[in-house]
Amino acid sequence: MPLLKIIENDPLLKPYQSAIEQRHLYAIEREKELTQSHKSLSDFANGHLFYGLHHIGNEWVFREYAPNATALYILSEPNHWQKDEHYRLHPIAGGSWEGVFPEDAFCHGQLYKLLIEWQGGAGQRLPSYARRVVQDEHTKIFNAQVWNPQNAYVFKNKNFIPTQNPLLIYECHIGMATSEERVGTYNEFRLNVLPRIANDGYNCIQIMAIHEHPYYGSFGYHVSNFFAASSRFGTPEELKELIDEAHSYGIAVIMDIVHSHSVKNEAEGLGNFDGSPSLYFHNGSRRYHKAWDSLCFDYGKDEVLHLLLSNCKFWLEEYHFDGFRFDGVTSMIYLNHGLEQNFVSYADYYDGNQDGNAICYLTLANKMIHELKPYAITIAEDMSGMPGLASKQSEGGMGFDYRMAMGIPDFFIKYIKDVPDEHWKVGHIFWQLTNRRSHERTISYAESHDQALVGDKTIIFRLVDADMYWHFEQSSQTLAVSRGVALHKMIRLITATTINGGYLNFMGNEFGHPEWIDFPRQGNDWSYKYAKRQWELADNERYLYYHLGRFDQDMIRLIASVEEFNLTPIEKLWDKEYDQVLAYLRGDLVFVFNFSPSHSYTDYGILAEAGSYRVVLNSDNPQYGGFGLSDDTIEHFTQPSDVEGKELLRLYIPSRSALVLRRVG
Repeated sequence: MPLLKIIENDPLLKPYQSAIEQRHLYAIEREKELTQSHKSLSDFANGHLFYGLHHIGNEWVFREYAPNATALYILSEPNHWQKDEHYRLHPIAGGSWEGVFPEDAFCHGQLYKLLIEWQGGAGQRLPSYARRVVQDEHTKIFNAQVWNPQNAYVFKNKNFIPTQNPLLIYECHIGMATSEERVGTYNEFRLNVLPRIANDGYNCIQIMAIHEHPYYGSFGYHVSNFFAASSRFGTPEELKELIDEAHSYGIAVIMDIVHSHSVKNEAEGLGNFDGSPSLYFHNGSRRYHKAWDSLCFDYGKDEVLHLLLSNCKFWLEEYHFDGFRFDGVTSMIYLNHGLEQNFVSYADYYDGNQDGNAICYLTLANKMIHELKPYAITIAEDMSGMPGLASKQSEGGMGFDYRMAMGIPDFFIKYIKDVPDEHWKVGHIFWQLTNRRSHERTISYAESHDQALVGDKTIIFRLVDADMYWHFEQSSQTLAVSRGVALHKMIRLITATTINGGYLNFMGNEFGHPEWIDFPRQGNDWSYKYAKRQWELADNERYLYYHLGRFDQDMIRLIASVEEFNLTPIEKLWDKEYDQVLAYLRGDLVFVFNFSPSHSYTDYGILAEAGSYRVVLNSDNPQYGGFGLSDDTIEHFTQPSDVEGKELLRLYIPSRSALVLRRVG
């Protein structure tokens, strides 16, 4: 076969050509097998249209996949949750079961579940394709719920196309988006938070914890019901309205999709669903994920591909999501889940520790998603750096549009914790932010929800610590607060303006939200104190939170104002380690950083294109909580230099500050 393009793009992959070609051909072969009796992958991925409860004409049809079962019954309120021959399902081909019921057998809002019997046992289960699951407030028991409203939501924005150059993502969690100590709702988010995001300039929201999950404290990562939107936050219609309204703002909506594992619960999830522990999961030791206390899918099984591909299609078509951030990709694609492994050479990606079936699933999922929605957004959360993850399938890759730049937050944490300010190396910072494969787009971020969880610290909390509680008024800030506020802005600015794909921020971190995230659990006496967002801090001009939020807003708006900002080349103009000064050019914008904790520079010369420049963003501006040490109204004219084709742009650069200048003449 012709040399695959990912190998052409990266000659270091040549020794592994055979392994890469085998993965590529395996995905092609699996697609052929799956589509033998279907027109396409999309046609194959219609499990949600076949299984589950459907109102068709004047009757109800329910189907379930349970090949190990000997009998299935629907238990519900009308039959008093007892085994009833009128609600018995009958076996049909291929391990599936079916029941056809009259109009009055079910009604909107009715609760139900399955009784599944197998050789030697039985258990109550929630349907694997249940579209709505609710928890009883008193008994805490989960049931499926018939969802067939008379006034189903009708989307107004039916042909929305996301803006991706650049992609500016606001990562969010519906439940903790309220300032009150409780679970927030889809409607509250739509009315109160969505306008904030639009005003801040972000063009995409990434919503966490959409899949139904039994334990709120899992942050949505222990999924029980893959086709049910979490009822904690409201109804399916309310989620649809949220997504539709986001589209009216020009904001794309992607879902944090969890196909890397499943909750081990049997009553709520897929564990031991029909008496077989390996219906959707591996047999033996590979079934259980010790680090996550969950079950691992066997991606080599047709029924698993059917379930998960159908799940992708369902969320795209039923809810109009614009794509997915695939969680836990590292865990999926390595047999050891990538645990306690350092990926230090290309050999680590082709050493036999890879799960070829998982790689194949992700490849097929990306292909199908983009066939359904050519403008869909797919992002891989992978910390290993596997080559080709964000390359097209036709080129030998797995087809993701973006990969998370997971090394960046780890880098900044290490710098803040272990490296004294005077030893911060600007060249090292720049290299870390731009060291990536040019043919793979990344999502850069200084911190996400991971860094905000209890037991860890956000950037602002690491920098300021306890002074945040007493000295975050602009008039009473301490040296620690001044340092923390300055570096918070600089770290975010340098991360956001060196992107080659997109930038991500977690809800509240843009204004330095205090403290951590801690969901209600037994260890904190089931408190919601840290599972909320204190928006009032961002709105109070007395506090530096307000000023940090304003800086983030102007930073994001500046980036968004430049069409295809992420695609403009980055040219380093200046890198002087002793001074701790860095400058680089993107288009007609010059970015200048002085990380020195002790030195401000007057008439500091930076090589740049000849012309005149005006400051368009200054992190030291008082409106951003800075000291206002320079006059941003001054137009800067370059002066001759000894370097051919370049002139000197002379600037006053206060310590711990950053400037963005635009060439205007």
